[in-house]
Amino acid sequence: MIRALFTAFVVVFAMPAVASVDIQEVKTPGGLTAWLVEEPSIPFVAIEFRFPGGASLDAPGKRGATNLMMALIEEGTGDLDAQGFAAAREALAASYGFDAYDDAVSISARFLNENREEAVALLAQAIAAPSFDQSAIDRVRSQVVAVIEGDERDPNSIARRTFDEMAFGDHPYASAKEGTLDSIAGLTRDDLVAAHQAALTRDRVQIGVAGDISAEELGPLLDELLAGLPETGGALPEQASVTVEGGVTVVPYPTPQSVVLFGHDGIDRDDPDFFPAFIANQILGGAGLQSRLGEEIREKRGLTYGIGTFLADFDYADLILGQASTDNARMAETIELISAEWARIAQDGVTEDELMAAQTYLTGSYPLRFDGNGRIAGIMVGMQSAGLPIDYIATRNERVNAVTVEDIQRVASELFDAEGLRFVVVGEPDGLMPAN
Repeated sequence: MIRALFTAFVVVFAMPAVASVDIQEVKTPGGLTAWLVEEPSIPFVAIEFRFPGGASLDAPGKRGATNLMMALIEEGTGDLDAQGFAAAREALAASYGFDAYDDAVSISARFLNENREEAVALLAQAIAAPSFDQSAIDRVRSQVVAVIEGDERDPNSIARRTFDEMAFGDHPYASAKEGTLDSIAGLTRDDLVAAHQAALTRDRVQIGVAGDISAEELGPLLDELLAGLPETGGALPEQASVTVEGGVTVVPYPTPQSVVLFGHDGIDRDDPDFFPAFIANQILGGAGLQSRLGEEIREKRGLTYGIGTFLADFDYADLILGQASTDNARMAETIELISAEWARIAQDGVTEDELMAAQTYLTGSYPLRFDGNGRIAGIMVGMQSAGLPIDYIATRNERVNAVTVEDIQRVASELFDAEGLRFVVVGEPDGLMPAN
């Protein structure tokens, strides 16, 4: 289910402190809402659009339509074919990105102020009226087919697909956004036009902008950019029921190392206990800091080169997931150790020293995220998607530091369920049978 952008002008200013990110809410004349960080030091603007729904809006039997549609936007518009569009973009020194995810589609734009008018006009035409030329459809479809075929041979992709099928039943999350070989083969140009009309709509767009542009300039620009899109789109999906239960599933695959994906139901980003859960996960298996799982499984026993866990907060479901790989002969031992650490944090919580180390790392590393206009625009869209307040950046570290060991003990005892962990193993692990 979850790319690098631009090069020469993305990192245009570093933020000396998180609190210095001053976000303005901008209302456009046409009724859109955007968040803006105005930074006039370099004549460059980054815009990020997020349209909730994404690949989950695919019509029944049309899985992969939204993903293919987004990949085709830069393949031509008006009298420009794919090469003509690329040449026009390069002549403007602009960068555009078009991506599809399970919960959203996104469009990014990076351009210099001296070419702002032309860059906006080109992007507006592309997103409102992509050509969907049949030759481009066939070419990009073949690229997606290659991705699907590659995923069918990749142990990590097999593990994720198997877990998703078990966890999400008939919800769109249960299948890959790229679709299947059969579903993508059957997609027509009309299906792509329908996917475009369903996914790219003005009524639910979220917008983040950073760079050398004022609020007064931004409003009309955004109205122009999105003027050609439908006002409303397809109905959003229902909430997913996480149906995965505890146990081990083995998918036989000829490889000297097995991979494992493990997890269970998680916690919503809006839950008042999210920050204790977030820090508990950081201590158990988070990245960037020595975790309990890293210590026990990688450092002490050398079972894996890397192991990690994360809170997976989708729009319509929440999971806590982890992943690792190890020799076939030692996968059973690895699973036992993961389960033991899962049970230990649920029963005993964390220590004061562990909490302080995690808080120091999380608060100290947070300002490093704000290292350019593009990153900031993306973060603001992410905040809107999560329903976070406009002052979240300034208050986030306070929320991290407010968590106590008692908070984590209370939340961890409810969140981390060793008996409810589902392990999906892809490989030929010793001592684990390919049954339920």
